[in-house]
Amino acid sequence: MTGTGRVALVTGASSGIGAATARLLAERGMRVVVNYLSNTEAAEEIVAAVEAAGGRAMAVRADVREVPAVEDMVERVREAWGGVDVLVHNALIPYAVKSFQDMTWDELGGKLDAEMHAAFAVTKAVLPGMTAQGWGRIVYLGTGLSRRPREGMIALGTSKAALEQFARYLAQELGPRGITVNVVSPGPVETRITADVLDDATRRRQVAATPMGRLAHPADVAQAVAFYAGEDNAFMTGTTAAVNGGMAMY
Repeated sequence: MTGTGRVALVTGASSGIGAATARLLAERGMRVVVNYLSNTEAAEEIVAAVEAAGGRAMAVRADVREVPAVEDMVERVREAWGGVDVLVHNALIPYAVKSFQDMTWDELGGKLDAEMHAAFAVTKAVLPGMTAQGWGRIVYLGTGLSRRPREGMIALGTSKAALEQFARYLAQELGPRGITVNVVSPGPVETRITADVLDDATRRRQVAATPMGRLAHPADVAQAVAFYAGEDNAFMTGTTAAVNGGMAMY
């Protein structure tokens, strides 16, 4: 197993991409921290599934927008397993779906602030341990909407574009410490949240525009995350992996 013994913290891991990533990293030998905000039952189900398959996992509730909660979470992991080697920041910060004309500054600026504050907080919390050991993997979940706008998605697309540039600056600074920083940027993914946001006509158009003939599954995204998180990724940093079936090529 490529990740034996490493500890991976996956934020927003009780469902969707985060849950698929937690399971895959556990399959590859990592001890997985399933971070969640409110659904304790779902998080415990992920832990149970990992353990039933022979892996190791623990669920930790924390709002990643709150610095004390994040610091407490990382301290709990340190006490249990010695620290965080891999950070997968996947937690979805709520956002408004509407046009710029109808949007308030609180909706746009609030999303930007919360998105970056969460990324800042979780990264700050895990960085000392990674720096001390001279090894670390940081993976942020972005979105294809950062580069390819879609109606009503200005808040999400703009905030994730900021996150992508943040990742590049970190990659430049942290490379000498043995820490890689990368972004996985999915196109539309088949999840409950996607079903709520996309109507059938929009979904059909997006499938038709995708050379692979379907939308992504959470497991497709998890595979890309797992590569960036693993020992094999020794030299890729500051990059963005587009997991979109060819819907957009860049």
